[in-house]
Amino acid sequence: MSDISIRVEGRAGRITLTRPQALNAMTYDMCTAIEAAVDAWRTDDAVALVLIDAEGERAFCAGGDIAELYDTGTKGDFAYGRTFWADEYRLNAKLFAYPKPVVSFLQGFTMGGGVGIGCHGSHRIVGESSQIAMPECGIGLVPDVGGSLMLALAPGRLGEYLGTTAARMNAGDAIHAGFADHFIAEANWELVKAALIETGSADSALERWITSPEPGPLAQAQGEIDRLFAGEALADILNDLRNDPSDFAASTLKSLSRNSPLSMACTIETVHRLRGPGLSIEKALDLEYRFTFRAMEHGDFLEGIRAQIIDKDRNPRWKFADMNVPATAVSKMLQPLGKDALTLEGGDTP
Repeated sequence: MSDISIRVEGRAGRITLTRPQALNAMTYDMCTAIEAAVDAWRTDDAVALVLIDAEGERAFCAGGDIAELYDTGTKGDFAYGRTFWADEYRLNAKLFAYPKPVVSFLQGFTMGGGVGIGCHGSHRIVGESSQIAMPECGIGLVPDVGGSLMLALAPGRLGEYLGTTAARMNAGDAIHAGFADHFIAEANWELVKAALIETGSADSALERWITSPEPGPLAQAQGEIDRLFAGEALADILNDLRNDPSDFAASTLKSLSRNSPLSMACTIETVHRLRGPGLSIEKALDLEYRFTFRAMEHGDFLEGIRAQIIDKDRNPRWKFADMNVPATAVSKMLQPLGKDALTLEGGDTP
């Protein structure tokens, strides 16, 4: 497959995304190829660790390839999208629970589906160019691919902020928020990869190269974020922001104004439901799938794609455009799916 290179080198199972011209956007075929590889390597004693990287300087993976989702959805075929998401989420769960080290190198943009591939492993490496985000609310989805789990685990109210604003995290903020583990200067990445391939030992190969990045702007704004995103629902957060005279509140309101109100309301509810002792990747993916299963038929997804990707008019006609999202609308999008509920079985389950 020209979009991805999968092979074994030394002690490492290697997965390289090879679509730099498309910012390494994840296709369905790429997703299933990765799953087949990690299933095979799980019990292969010759493979000590999995190394995931990507070609090009601009992006590790800027998200999922959504053209086919839009094409099928606008024709009233919702089955393709539901299958895509279910299979992608199964891979996310496998990477999260993988019994061997999974080392990812996250240059440039890592967004959406790229987070699902690159941010669930045991050793997540960022560098000077790294920009990590969950921008799904801008296209009428919610942060998914297990991203809601990381949002729920993020310090304070950073999860609500990142999930609704689509704010980008540099290396320092990605580590602060729990989306990455280590900063290594990108000039040294090829040396690190060579050591991983030779030794099969993630910790010893990485140790000498790890340094501390500069604190990011979100870490420095943590106090303001915690204060302004403490509300129980989208309406509460909007009210706090509108009544705050700070420049930070004004810029945050501007960011929120671009995104789907229904998606933002459901994102906040999802993070709140997950946060606490019962948090698990399975629970996060189940809640995400409840929304994505309904996103084409009952949400803003197709309109979001039309406005951002197809027509590029940047003028989506959102449901609840006045930002007043009823609690019943959130409940309907997140209610259990019954017989259609997500199952994480298939292949070698974690």
